[in-house]
Amino acid sequence: MTAPQAGDAAAGSPPSLPDFPWDSLTAARARAAQHPGGVVDLSIGTPVDDTPAVLTEALAGAGNAPGYPTALGTATLRTAAADWLRRRLGVRVADPLGADPSLIPTVGSKELVALLPTLLGLPRGSTVVVPEVAYPTYEVGAVLAGLAVLRTDAPPPDAAGISLVWLNSPGNPHGRVLDDDRLRAWVAWGRAHGVPVVADECYVTLGWDVEPRSVLHPAIAGEDHTGLLAVHSLSKQSTAAGYRAGLLSGDPALVRPVWQVRRHLGLLVPGPVQAAMAAALDDDAHVEAQRERYRARRETLAAAVRGAGLRIDHSEAGLYLWVTRDEDCWTTIEWLAGLGIVAAPGSFYGPAGARHVRMALTATDERIAAAAERLSA
Repeated sequence: MTAPQAGDAAAGSPPSLPDFPWDSLTAARARAAQHPGGVVDLSIGTPVDDTPAVLTEALAGAGNAPGYPTALGTATLRTAAADWLRRRLGVRVADPLGADPSLIPTVGSKELVALLPTLLGLPRGSTVVVPEVAYPTYEVGAVLAGLAVLRTDAPPPDAAGISLVWLNSPGNPHGRVLDDDRLRAWVAWGRAHGVPVVADECYVTLGWDVEPRSVLHPAIAGEDHTGLLAVHSLSKQSTAAGYRAGLLSGDPALVRPVWQVRRHLGLLVPGPVQAAMAAALDDDAHVEAQRERYRARRETLAAAVRGAGLRIDHSEAGLYLWVTRDEDCWTTIEWLAGLGIVAAPGSFYGPAGARHVRMALTATDERIAAAAERLSA
């Protein structure tokens, strides 16, 4: 494990953020665009299918919204979210309508991930633990709060200076799912050392080879959610990334301060979006329909990737294939660009990803079929 330092800007100067990684794909995109059949962009996991009517109709129906929404969220939304957690994930949160909230809506999940260290008021100079291969925004959030980053997939022997742990299961980019024993080990470690453990579970409804488990499930957390938070999103499961609709739930002692700071900052989910969220969380049919689209695309792309001699690691859940040719990831990116395909280099997600690329399933059936044909040629 390594412990690169983040946020070491001079006193009084703004923190130094990493370069936005996708900007480095400009040349690969340009080369891929020269393919006679056009580019197949599998580099960014943005949904492309229509947002289901259950959301759009609820959004339109709540369009007359002259007043400010609350950071806490409507009672209807909080009730729907608690019901969804129980029905889909087997999680029972404390009273969602209680004085100390156990869940709140967020302006998407990326905003919450980036701001959580700041919202929790973590001590400057302390350390945030993130997975070895991880979504870059965990590090961005640490940098913004003036914190260091420790990349590790196992609880560290020494908790000195550590103020937060991020888990990500199913993982982005590699689709790895943490089993119950690993989740319980992290929960026990966090509680023993008084360190909050936060699980990013935005792909939890998209298990393929295994069934992902929430860190808030009683088999993991026990009788309560002390020291634990979970992050969820409607972007992928409800094809609603443009709505910026996320949820934070868990220990009320951790949810409350986040809610209070968000009130001051004006981080409010728009009222019509809250109505759409409640409708989406009450409806499982559209989630299952979208899941089947992704399943079919996954089968098509995975077969072509393996047929081309590449190896797929992990990828048992989520919306990505974690692919390698056992070479530097940028060599693979260049090879794929020659086929008119753009993927994300594994190095975006940390040094341990340097020999993999991430291929997203969030493209149309036609573009997935085009990628499969090119890989099979």
